[in-house]
Amino acid sequence: MRKLSLILSACFLAVYVNSAYAENANLVGYESHLTKSQQQNPLALNGMVTSPHYLATQAGLDILRRGGTAVDAAIAAAATLTVVYPQMCTLGGDNFWLIYNAKDNKVVAINASGRAGEKATIKLYKGKGLEKIPSRGYLAANTVPGVVSGWDKAFKYAKKNLDSDYKWADLFSTPIDLATNGFPVSSSLAMWSAIDTDTKDKEFHNLQRFSEFKKVFLKPDGSPYTVGEILKQPDLGKSLALIAKNGADEFYRGSIAQKIVKDMKKNGGILTLNDFKNHTADLVEPISVKYRNYTAYNFPPNTQGFASLEILNILNNFDLKTVGNGTADYYHLIIEATKQAFADRDKYLSDPEFVHIPLDYLLSKEHGAYQAELIDMNKAAAKVEALDPKGDTIWLGTVDRYGNAVSLIQSIYHDFGSGIIPEGTGILLQNRGSFFSLDPNHVNALMPHKRTFHTLNPALLTENGKPYILYGTMGGEGQPQTQAAIITRMVDFNMTPQEAIDAPRWLYGRTWGKASNNLKLENRIPKNVIEELAARGHPVEVVDAYTDTMGHAGAIKIDPKTGVMQGGTDPRGDGLASGY
Repeated sequence: MRKLSLILSACFLAVYVNSAYAENANLVGYESHLTKSQQQNPLALNGMVTSPHYLATQAGLDILRRGGTAVDAAIAAAATLTVVYPQMCTLGGDNFWLIYNAKDNKVVAINASGRAGEKATIKLYKGKGLEKIPSRGYLAANTVPGVVSGWDKAFKYAKKNLDSDYKWADLFSTPIDLATNGFPVSSSLAMWSAIDTDTKDKEFHNLQRFSEFKKVFLKPDGSPYTVGEILKQPDLGKSLALIAKNGADEFYRGSIAQKIVKDMKKNGGILTLNDFKNHTADLVEPISVKYRNYTAYNFPPNTQGFASLEILNILNNFDLKTVGNGTADYYHLIIEATKQAFADRDKYLSDPEFVHIPLDYLLSKEHGAYQAELIDMNKAAAKVEALDPKGDTIWLGTVDRYGNAVSLIQSIYHDFGSGIIPEGTGILLQNRGSFFSLDPNHVNALMPHKRTFHTLNPALLTENGKPYILYGTMGGEGQPQTQAAIITRMVDFNMTPQEAIDAPRWLYGRTWGKASNNLKLENRIPKNVIEELAARGHPVEVVDAYTDTMGHAGAIKIDPKTGVMQGGTDPRGDGLASGY
């Protein structure tokens, strides 16, 4: 009855935004045909959760109703997403946290990204005749999954600093139930299951070539699940139950680590028990810049968070209200600012324990002003490097009645990560380490125990030291750009979270494995604006309205006077923003 009630509740609460997918089980073209967002602007006073899947939002909201903190709710929602949104995040991925502590008005950060294994060397890959690390398969899974360590670190932080009295095991009841007893497949999962079992691309897609992937994510006849069909993951349910009972040590030092490493060794993988045993998640200092009258927080390297902040730092030198919302000048300005920020990112970003990254200089007002001067409002900068960071990721936000807040990013890199599920675990491993370079002179060159360049960067805007906007998105290259869109629309043009997310989006760069390094514009952008951007030299490609290419964003705004919370979620995903 509990499971039935949860499912029925989801049906009534969720605004099912991708109905086109439900009507077309074959998912022709893999694109949405939405013409108008149907998402709402939920308001609440006691707590708010937004995530890219309605069942995860409900799991987090249930914790808040029972007196849990924003951290407790975030863990429950994130754990649920590893079950119902495996194309975007799993137990085998990484996560990054920004936590606002209302007791001391401080923002803290947790880096739970995995390091490369002790055997992960350039020599090893070169010795196999490889010029780059494969995107799929066992050799792509060369970094330790950090997700569970992030939950553990955040939970212990909440116990010590937020007076949380929630029990660890109680945070996992919903994900264990959904993994064991099943859940209805959503539109996004159905879409990516179809894409990634397409045999036309035998190297990147065609994930059914991996036996455990086929067993877990495909029906007995070998076909992908479609919208509304029930997917059960009993092995994953058992793994979650072990973690709930025995804590994070079960994943890194117990039976789960042993199963993963045994399967790795059997199939030519390189992660070892030492790699798991020595893994740690770290409390780190967040980075920030001023934007207008606010402070924008983001995540330090090894993530691209400083690029997201550089964009805002550049935009500080322009009056966007004069530029105008949705004008050719608006899009052109942010795109050109993005190019400047990405040039710095691609030059410097890697693991700061291995390379020096001059953050003070990169985030200084002087550098932002210099970058702003390089922007020609009449012409697109032509000399840009090819870009290739994809990203299958989730962002979720939580706020509790005590004033604590969480901005959390969790990811496996490509859709369904490496495609590898170690036998008996149900845990899909990420392929984040495939982004390492095999060029020893590259800033992101592969080395044992090194953290790779991460596109993930959760964000938080404060006003007078209090959280004002929590925001973030999936989407690799699109993350800094969508963050800029959300903040400029909400701060400079006074949009609600949902209005800012619904508004037409763009993507400069290369994503989802496409070869083009261009400017993708949703067809909802007016024709005259698109034509003007093309005339300025932008390599324009017009894409569908509400295309999944633009990622799944979310945001929560907290009124500084009344404390009223307003949430937004992306019509491109299966999300829900809800509060009480």
